[in-house]
Amino acid sequence: MRFVLPSVRIPMGRRSHHPLLRVLSLLLGLAVIGVLLTVGLVVGGVLLIGGAILFAVRQWKRTPFPSPQAANSARPSPRTQTLEGEFVVISQSRPAAH
Repeated sequence: MRFVLPSVRIPMGRRSHHPLLRVLSLLLGLAVIGVLLTVGLVVGGVLLIGGAILFAVRQWKRTPFPSPQAANSARPSPRTQTLEGEFVVISQSRPAAH
């Protein structure tokens, strides 16, 4: 399949057919694409490293979890664990309307 791009009107007329000019324009285009890719990779790397540093700092400042022995001793008895609120009993025969 052949793709044909519409020609862009240059004020001087048509595109140059000089082979050296075509090669130079190709090299210039590749250089521009290379610079854009490099800048994009640098920006992506800075964001990735900055995010990793921010994550590490937040993890470092975070309080550690208590040990399982301390968690068991601090746990209240089952009688004091009460869930307060308003509840509605939904029967199994009739689906609930959400």
